[in-house]
Amino acid sequence: MSLLQLPEIRADHRLGGAQFDLRPDAVDRWNPDVRAAKDDDETTISIYDSIGENWDGTGITSKRISAALRNIGARAVTVNVNSPGGDFFEGVSIYNLLREHKAKVTVKVMGVAASAASVIAMAGDEILMGEGAFLMIHNAWAVAIGNRHDLTATAAVLEPFDAAMAKVYAQRAGITQGEAAAMMDKESWIGADAAVEGGFATGLVDSADISKHTNAAADRKAMALIEASMAKAGYSRSTRRDAFKALFSGKPSAAGDPTATPRAGEEVAASLHNLINALKG
Repeated sequence: MSLLQLPEIRADHRLGGAQFDLRPDAVDRWNPDVRAAKDDDETTISIYDSIGENWDGTGITSKRISAALRNIGARAVTVNVNSPGGDFFEGVSIYNLLREHKAKVTVKVMGVAASAASVIAMAGDEILMGEGAFLMIHNAWAVAIGNRHDLTATAAVLEPFDAAMAKVYAQRAGITQGEAAAMMDKESWIGADAAVEGGFATGLVDSADISKHTNAAADRKAMALIEASMAKAGYSRSTRRDAFKALFSGKPSAAGDPTATPRAGEEVAASLHNLINALKG
């Protein structure tokens, strides 16, 4: 059990029908080049990507974090975070895995810990904010499809999940659950100093411990922005995956299937056309 007693987050099983996606504004403020200066210690876990598995198999998943924690064993662990968030179920699972770790967990927010990544950050017994780093807390953001009754039902299902997150933020910061919920309603971006002053973090990361690694990470941000824009436009996760596969393989994922119809290619084309319009906007 974690040194710091924080509540578990338990999501209603009906939430499985919702898709939790990256928000474009969170990706826009994410600089994937920001890393820890020393990031190769055997007891360090790096979370420098979106939360949840991406179309190409990248991304931070609870399965990968669980494997890393098993390798570390009952030793103190440092978790370096720079993530725009993503799938809330994966974030909740990672939060609970870290909370239950048998030794001290130190979370260092190197750049941005937004949305699901901010939930993960709250699992630390010690939470340190990097220079210029931000936490972003908000209500669960889901893509839902249906008539007004379906959407009303979805809102009702999301409500207890938001309450569970508010409880975690409130217990960490020493504020009431209502105050935390109000901050989530406003979608609060909390800077390093404000996080420490407000009780969301325990201290600051030494600036010497932060560096920039300019590499293909910029491409990862561009891809995340594209997918987030498509999600905002209402395209399903499977459609977005088809679009990306077509973009990089030169054909829709169904092209090799003799039973597939031309509609698959049309759907990919429509997704990409919508993407261009979204980026222009």
